[in-house]
Order: sequence, then structure tokens, then C-alpha cells
Amino acid sequence: LRRCILPGVLPPVATIATLGVGGKIIHVAGLGFLGLGVQPPTPEWGTMLIKGLPVLGVAPHISLSATGAIAVSVLAFTLLGEGLRAVLDPRSGLSDWRRLQLAA
Repeated sequence: LRRCILPGVLPPVATIATLGVGGKIIHVAGLGFLGLGVQPPTPEWGTMLIKGLPVLGVAPHISLSATGAIAVSVLAFTLLGEGLRAVLDPRSGLSDWRRLQLAA
């Protein structure tokens, strides 16, 4: 089982799990924005967005910091997933990740 199945299953599972985290972050932030997220004492990016909307003209940093945190974390998990796919996928030949490194 360890020598036959796991080497073929683990790379796609790791890639899909890492790419899925970005989507989950957006879903949780969206639910928090709609008021359906975790309860108020717990900080959440979606809740921070909705709290910053009334004072957006005066203090835009409240909403922009939450938006930036969401964007950076989703981008980081997406790049991590793409990097894992490029490194762990034996069928891709010269992967996109390697082509980018050679072009730079």
C-alpha cells in the first residue's frame, strides 16, 4: 500500500488540499461579511470588512487591511499549491514552474 498507492495519491491530494484553502478563506470571509460567520468576540476578516464599511471614507485602513490580508493569503496558498503541483507531478515533463525559473 505504501509503495504502490500512496506515491501516486499523495501529490494530487496535497495539491488539491493546498489549492482548496484559498477558496475556503474566501468562503469564510464572505460568510463573516454577511453576518453568518463566527460570533463577535472572535476576530474574522469578513467581520472586519463589514465593520469598516461605515467609516470607509474616514478610516479606509480598517477595510483595506482585511482585504489585503485576504488577498495575500489566498495568493500565497494558490502559489503554494501551484508550486506543489509543478514539483510533485511527474507527468508534466518540464513543468510550468521550471519554465518560469529558466526564463528568469
